Amino acid sequence: MPARSSDLYLETGGVRLRYRDEGRGCAVILVHGWTLDLDQWELQAAALAGEFRVIRLDRRGFGLSSGLPSIAADAADLSALYRHLGLECAALVGMSQGARAVLQFATSRPRMVSCLILDGPPHLGTADEAGSSSHDFPNEQYRELTQTQGLAAFRREWSEHALTRLRTNDPQAHMLLARMIARYPGRDLTDTAGPADAVPVAQGFESVNRPVLVVNGEFDLDSRKRFAKQLALQLPYVEHAEIPDAGHLCNLDNPRAYNETLKGFLRRHEFSSTGH
Repeated sequence: MPARSSDLYLETGGVRLRYRDEGRGCAVILVHGWTLDLDQWELQAAALAGEFRVIRLDRRGFGLSSGLPSIAADAADLSALYRHLGLECAALVGMSQGARAVLQFATSRPRMVSCLILDGPPHLGTADEAGSSSHDFPNEQYRELTQTQGLAAFRREWSEHALTRLRTNDPQAHMLLARMIARYPGRDLTDTAGPADAVPVAQGFESVNRPVLVVNGEFDLDSRKRFAKQLALQLPYVEHAEIPDAGHLCNLDNPRAYNETLKGFLRRHEFSSTGH
């Protein structure tokens, strides 16, 4: 794995967000999926930082960021990150639940987004505490499991789910994933107040008129591939890429193909933003 970068922190909206800022050039912000954190993007940061300014953060309530997870707050947190770093425009990459966050941001602040990459996006109906559709997994069951048997029991079961099952035999990828899941605070599952986002999300995203790349792994869940096709019909400027020999976590399963796909799309949609 690449050498660990220095962690930076941003105070906003009553929470402390961990982020990293590497490389020079046009800015690309990487937004992780549920139960993961910015370490998900280790191999992407290493591959992209020679050509782009790569920014990644722990969303609130994940990794080492404080607060309760909230997709509604994620867009505001991205806006605060833009202000903090002096960014006027950036490309956004959102993986799984993170795709909801970047779509919501792009819908409300389109001029601050040059292009979007949506990796394994979930159904975009309503948000829930597990960050995905009931088509994908029994989120209420996970919530009950966590509250009755603890986070360790949840982590064991979640690690066996198709959405977190790696196809690669690379031991470093498996260790990285295990480390992120072990670090997941689980506040959205243990909070007795209920889901943080019991409202529709990404409303009006069909109006996003920026280039969009939708990515799936070759062996991603059928439901995720269906959602990707639905997005292609709903958004005006869409490309689709399938990463070979990869499941839902295709950036870990096949990082070489994934990185080349991202770089090719970003190069075709060059944009101006504030560099270092």
